[in-house]
Amino acid sequence: MKTLKLLAVGIILLVSSSIQAQLSVSLNIGTAPSWGPSGYANVDYYYLPDVQAYYDIRASQFIYFGSGRWVRSRYLPRQYRDYDLNRGYKVVLNNYHGNRPYANFHNDRKTYYKGYRGGNQRAIGQRHDNHRYSNNRNAVNHRKYDSRRYAENRKYSNNHKNSTNRRYADNRKSSNNHAKYYSKRGHNRNNDHGNKNKKENRGHGKR
Repeated sequence: MKTLKLLAVGIILLVSSSIQAQLSVSLNIGTAPSWGPSGYANVDYYYLPDVQAYYDIRASQFIYFGSGRWVRSRYLPRQYRDYDLNRGYKVVLNNYHGNRPYANFHNDRKTYYKGYRGGNQRAIGQRHDNHRYSNNRNAVNHRKYDSRRYAENRKYSNNHKNSTNRRYADNRKSSNNHAKYYSKRGHNRNNDHGNKNKKENRGHGKR
């Protein structure tokens, strides 16, 4: 009984692993490279005029002529290993879906000669870079806005503080002047009262 259970578990694990492998392979097949031109769907091949080679999107392989035959490889031949795929022009072969794109190589080589440039192209990966740049620029602008808002708040705080200090100084000055006024007034009243007493005393002395 235990043997049957172990066998059943093993079969389930084997089937699930095979399904996952098939899913991963199916997801990778047909994915355009990041250096491929954006805006195209249902395309199987590119032709690269600068290196006179094809690129199979489904198999993720370059196809080029070497040693007397057409070779499939994940890399360009040695003399083109430093070629910039992002900057190079790619001819999108919309109308071909077979297995031998090089069957029309002689016409492709004449029509799309080395150095050929058609319309403007934007790489698929460049779109994501622009999106990241846009986000970064928005973040920078947001920081600038926060800095300006902080500066304005600080300026307002300083002005408010200065206004409060001036008002406090004015009130203090007014209070001091008020105190001086009443002190002087009280002093004058004391003097008047003292002079009056002196006069009364002198009058009593004369009697």
